[in-house]
Amino acid sequence: MVVEEQATSPFTMSTLDKKEGVAFMNLSEKRIVVTGGAGFLGKHVVNQLYARQCEHVFIPRSRDFDLRKEIDIKHMLQAFKPEIIIHLAAVVGGIGANQKNPGKFFYDNLIMGTQLMEQARLFGVEKFVAIGTICSYPKFAAVPFREDDLWSGYPEETNAPYGMAKKMMLVQSQAYREQYGLNSIYLLPVNLYGPHDNFDLETSHVIPAIIRKCVEAKKRKEKEIVLWGTGNVTREFIYVEDAAQAIILATGSYDGADPINIGSGEETTIRQLAETIQTLCDYDGDIVWDSNKPDGQPRRQLDTQRAKAAFSFEASTPLAAGLQKTIAWYCRHAGDDEVKSP
Repeated sequence: MVVEEQATSPFTMSTLDKKEGVAFMNLSEKRIVVTGGAGFLGKHVVNQLYARQCEHVFIPRSRDFDLRKEIDIKHMLQAFKPEIIIHLAAVVGGIGANQKNPGKFFYDNLIMGTQLMEQARLFGVEKFVAIGTICSYPKFAAVPFREDDLWSGYPEETNAPYGMAKKMMLVQSQAYREQYGLNSIYLLPVNLYGPHDNFDLETSHVIPAIIRKCVEAKKRKEKEIVLWGTGNVTREFIYVEDAAQAIILATGSYDGADPINIGSGEETTIRQLAETIQTLCDYDGDIVWDSNKPDGQPRRQLDTQRAKAAFSFEASTPLAAGLQKTIAWYCRHAGDDEVKSP
């Protein structure tokens, strides 16, 4: 059923502490549940908790606890007795997966967050860290996205059900803080990438999809790869280890009601991204853009000043450097089941 893994993160407690500059809760003595702790982001969060000498970290696995079911959540809380919950578990995918599963993505994410926070309140959990999504922002939000603009319009249609379901955790978090005094915080990570990402072409996001297509096309000596959309929309990406660091810092030192963006502040077009990956993969074929496929939101870039002010977080991994690390990891693991079908 559980839980304890060896830390492999390059961060140590001392290197993390140097960036804080604010009062930090002693997490090492806390009982911490990380939902989704065996997933992409979760693995890095768990490793960084271990780097802080946290000895009581628990990962509820779906085979043991279905977090869509209230009874399983109660059993999980009784089994692990957490003082802190970091809720990373989500049903998520790229544009194609969102188009195929709008109802599932809405229901599963909404019901997990709603029931987990309610049961955490009833159980007396000390702190609840809710992880939202950049997909919650309005389709035409002013760039860079500021947290105060979250409610200025409806999200981009292809991922609106997922984005709205996750945004309901913010509503619940603030309502529970006001009525019950629950210390619940809400973080909004931008698009993640890095080692242990989902490279399944049916459900992956854009970076792992392009990496896999370039690596496989080079191996097969194919003359072109086909990518969705026009390539003209922009995105911001954050290396997964940076995002995990931000979550740990917020868990230890942020107790406010306001949502906080977690990002790098580095905006790039999907075309530029694809060309960078193509170069790093040493693939000399052509990139063909299928403009009949959706682009998604026109632009994405976050204002990250609130995270810097609240818990001294600034991303430290430039996009090109993070892509190199991700490509190297994928090439080492391309034959693994984890990469073929996470």
